[in-house]
Amino acid sequence: MTHEHHHQHDGHHGSSKPDESAGRYDDVPAGFAGTVYTCPMHPQVRSTEAGSCPVCGMGLEPETASLEEEDTSELQDMRRRLWGAAALSLPLVFLAMGGMVPGVDMDAIVAHDIRVWLELALATPVVLWCGWPFLVRGWRSVISWNLNMFTLIALGVGVAYVYSVVATVAPGVFPPSFRGDSGQVGVYFEAAAVIVTLVLLGQVLELRARSSTNAAIKSLLGLAPRTARRIGDDGEETDIPLADVAIDDRLRVRPGEKVPVDGEVTEGRSSVDESMITGEPIPVEKSAGDEVIGATVNGTGSLVIRARRVGSDTMLAQIVHMVAAAARSRAPIQNLVDVVASWFVPAVVLAAVITFATWAALGPEPAMAYALINAVAVLIIACPCALGLATPMSIMVASGKGASAGVLFKDAEAIQALRDVDTLVVDKTGTLTEGRPRLVDVITAKGFDEADVLRLAATLERGSEHPLAAAIVEGAKSRDIEPGEYSAFDSVTGKGVKGRINDRDVALGNPLLMEALSVDVDALTGQAETLRAEGRTAMFVAIDGEVAGLVAVADPIKDTTPAAIEALHADGLRIVMMTGDSETTARAVAQQLGIDDVMAGVLPEAKAENVKRLQDQGAVVAMAGDGINDAPALAQAQVGIAMGTGTDVAMESAGVTLVKGDLNGIVRARALSRATMRNIRQNLFFAFVYNALGVPVAAGVLYPFFGIGLSPMIAAAAMSFSSVSVIGNALRLKRTSL
Repeated sequence: MTHEHHHQHDGHHGSSKPDESAGRYDDVPAGFAGTVYTCPMHPQVRSTEAGSCPVCGMGLEPETASLEEEDTSELQDMRRRLWGAAALSLPLVFLAMGGMVPGVDMDAIVAHDIRVWLELALATPVVLWCGWPFLVRGWRSVISWNLNMFTLIALGVGVAYVYSVVATVAPGVFPPSFRGDSGQVGVYFEAAAVIVTLVLLGQVLELRARSSTNAAIKSLLGLAPRTARRIGDDGEETDIPLADVAIDDRLRVRPGEKVPVDGEVTEGRSSVDESMITGEPIPVEKSAGDEVIGATVNGTGSLVIRARRVGSDTMLAQIVHMVAAAARSRAPIQNLVDVVASWFVPAVVLAAVITFATWAALGPEPAMAYALINAVAVLIIACPCALGLATPMSIMVASGKGASAGVLFKDAEAIQALRDVDTLVVDKTGTLTEGRPRLVDVITAKGFDEADVLRLAATLERGSEHPLAAAIVEGAKSRDIEPGEYSAFDSVTGKGVKGRINDRDVALGNPLLMEALSVDVDALTGQAETLRAEGRTAMFVAIDGEVAGLVAVADPIKDTTPAAIEALHADGLRIVMMTGDSETTARAVAQQLGIDDVMAGVLPEAKAENVKRLQDQGAVVAMAGDGINDAPALAQAQVGIAMGTGTDVAMESAGVTLVKGDLNGIVRARALSRATMRNIRQNLFFAFVYNALGVPVAAGVLYPFFGIGLSPMIAAAAMSFSSVSVIGNALRLKRTSL
């Protein structure tokens, strides 16, 4: 059952903004800073005020999630109407149907003529006040020619009520075909009232369920602490509201507290539980220089951090934004539903007309009364509300579920496409590996001391900008070797560096540099080749024109990578590694991990072309990467997967972001994608099959054979149940194990 953010005045004046002009779907002025409302089914509908969608009558929802108290005015309003409708419908049903109970003579309790007027008195407030929102939306759908579920509800209720009013006020206008054995014209006030009551019940259940589908976003927002402890220039510490934290503020995070914003540790050591953001249960050790994420929980140590990203730039804020946008987006399968729905309502109205004509011509007496009641039953049971809810409800629940497992979907299309992927292209650096080179080997030539060689290499590399240089300097420091000072330094592009340290000529680089300096490296060439075959980058160190040793740097494979590759293979994926590294290094890593295919020496600009080449061969490609240079390839792939440890640009061009930046997230994302699509198909099955079976029964197909008809009240109950079953099924996704 779809719904509208219905405000009290809305129903009576019919003046909610988005509906004044059904054709103008976007009435948000440029630069508008307030809350923008949109329809979950028709994202092109955007308005500055809450109201109902001019296309489907569904309630507009805020585009951005917030922690402010949710606007429950519509739920309260619908609840009030439901209680009113139920209180009046019960005695009404007793008056109308009491005579069917064995031993009860209604005429002895209340005379027939008085009873009809009592029924009119009870039904009128139910239809005209409790059911007013549906009548208004039904009328709007007709005048704007956007026929939807409310068209059918308003038609069914309106026909039953108006017919009964005329039968009560002026029964003489009806010919004999409308009269029963006693010569009286039957009235159907109880049908109109009970339909309104059951539709209201469906609305209330749906509104409550919808707020629970948004609970994931709400709980994410609730993770952020309310305050931060700022350290002033004078060392004074004060608690300030989170909104007042500025970039470069120094903040104290005490044991057990939440980290207020994204930042960098400047003092202290502690382990931080990042599970609420990354989905990974093991706390991560943090010390000076490490990055921390806002809303994660500090362990037993005390930390001082410098704020790096605040407000809407923090990772938590970006996650909330992505989840909210994905929950509102449309899956391609929704287009099929829309096409069906656009033909569905006119087809149902036609079915109701045919039902009426058939019963009027062939039905038992009073033929017209039977014709009317069956036509109303057809209109009500065929209401396509379950059809409209089938896809959006599943997508909303799945987006929230993914966020709690560290998997962020940019839109519903990514959820749908990920299930069909058969080839996964992975970038090596930062995706399979940690992305931070480390010093792993120091080998010396005869007559040279290891500590001495490393000290000279690190001293020289202090002048270099290269990432490998930083690895050598850090590696030396971790072995308690402090680099010294150089008196001359020269970087030789593509070859290495050379300089002068304490009156000694030192050079560090590849064989080309050694050749240029006429240094004989034969003694260590074999070992250098062995290191390269193991996927390491080996560099020669020469001192005073003589080869002194080798330093080898490697980008270590992430601990989680081997198991993730195994799981992806088990999931039926072909894995292709694409890297700018040399063939030897790339092959070594691929062999170690059991990767199916390698594309080595790929320039950044050629990555997208390589993805396209795979697609041209018929592969459905997902690409996982983390750098700016991966963005074009991420956009080219059917599904781009950004490692959350990487850049914002990569996240922007990807359909899926893994907050933890580890391939296990792809296994989780695939499992969720499959579960979601299965859930959507189940929902559509419920909705379609239910309508396909319900309409003929309501039309009276079984009557000639079994004497079975379907009263409009049973039809209304079945319709509400179908919507609730779709919502209940979508909420099952929350329990999917990933």
